[in-house]
Amino acid sequence: MTTYSNQQNYQQTRQREPTLGELFANLSTGASVLVRKEVELAKVEMSQKAAKAGREVALLTVAAVLANAALLCLIAALVLGLGYLVPLWASALLVGVGLAIVAGVMAWTGLEALKRIDPRPTQTMETLQEDKEWLTEQL
Repeated sequence: MTTYSNQQNYQQTRQREPTLGELFANLSTGASVLVRKEVELAKVEMSQKAAKAGREVALLTVAAVLANAALLCLIAALVLGLGYLVPLWASALLVGVGLAIVAGVMAWTGLEALKRIDPRPTQTMETLQEDKEWLTEQL
C-alpha cells in the first residue's frame, strides 16, 4: 500500500498547476528582465542615433573649414579679376554676395539633414508597446 500511495503523491506533484503566488513571481521576474532589456535597447538605439548626428555635424564642420580656405583664395582672385572690368569695390561686392548665397545653401542643406534624424527610440517604443500587451494578456 505504501507504494501505491507514493505513486499517487508523485503523480499529483507532477501534474499540479503552479500556484497563484508562483505565477506572480514568474511574471514579476519576467517583467523585470524585460524592462532591463528594454532599457538596454533604448541605450543602444540612442547611441546609434547620436553617432549618426555626430557624423553629420562633423561633415558640416569639415565642409565649412574647406570652403573657408578655398573661398579666401577665390575671393582674392575674383576681386582682382573683376577689378579689370569694374571698380574694385564693385567687384568685391559682387563676389561677397555670390559667396553669401553659396554659404546659405550649404547651411540650409546641413540643417535639413539634421532635421531628418528622428531622436526618438522608435524600436524601443514599439517593443515596449508589445511588452505592455503581453503583460496585459498574462494578467
